[in-house]
Amino acid sequence: MRRAAASTKGLVALLLLASCASPPDNDQGPRQQPYTVRSLAKNDIGRVLEVHVRESRGYLRELMGKLYRRNPRELAKSAYSAEENARRLFDVRHDWQFADVDCRDGLAAVRLSLSPEYEGDRVFAFVAGLDSMIMQAYGQKTEFFIFDKVDPQNLYNSARNIEIAAWKLRNERDAAGRPLIYSVSLEGEPVNLSYERLFGKLIGLQDTMAIIVEGKTGRVITKVVQRIATAAFLPLL
Repeated sequence: MRRAAASTKGLVALLLLASCASPPDNDQGPRQQPYTVRSLAKNDIGRVLEVHVRESRGYLRELMGKLYRRNPRELAKSAYSAEENARRLFDVRHDWQFADVDCRDGLAAVRLSLSPEYEGDRVFAFVAGLDSMIMQAYGQKTEFFIFDKVDPQNLYNSARNIEIAAWKLRNERDAAGRPLIYSVSLEGEPVNLSYERLFGKLIGLQDTMAIIVEGKTGRVITKVVQRIATAAFLPLL
């Protein structure tokens, strides 16, 4: 009897193994995404974080394209095409040390892009700075597992920094009174609110994620009230 039971168990195991190895049928019904060992090490908050990182960088990529179309003089300073600049910033691994941004990242790159003395590609420096600042707020991660932690204060501060950067983008001028980087409509041009919408989406993503992480971790965010015209960028820890 024991031998028969063992044989039966072995047969069942072989059948199960064969069914897992067999190719899927050709029906057109919906299929669930298969679970992997990596997905088992994630929780709901981690998946939400991944979505917010992906969406934020998608909006930044869209912003880069719009700014290049508005500022062909900046693209002319670059050794790369607009598509190549987007790929090297968003599609490959790097350490943010781009020689054409003087190897600066985060808010230092944003400040550089809006410095009247800077002679490089302001669009790339501005977007690369925002991207690395946002990634710093997420701990430089695009994938999150159960024990990964994100500081909600950093997410909140990144949202305020995007507000300040957007204001500076609209208002910083050169000695002749011309925008250092053209974005929103100037006097006499058709109204273009697409930049405000993009920045609004970026700010909303960081604020929403900050609230979610605050609720999950119990870490209270310290709110900061500043006048936008005189506001200083907030540090990320």
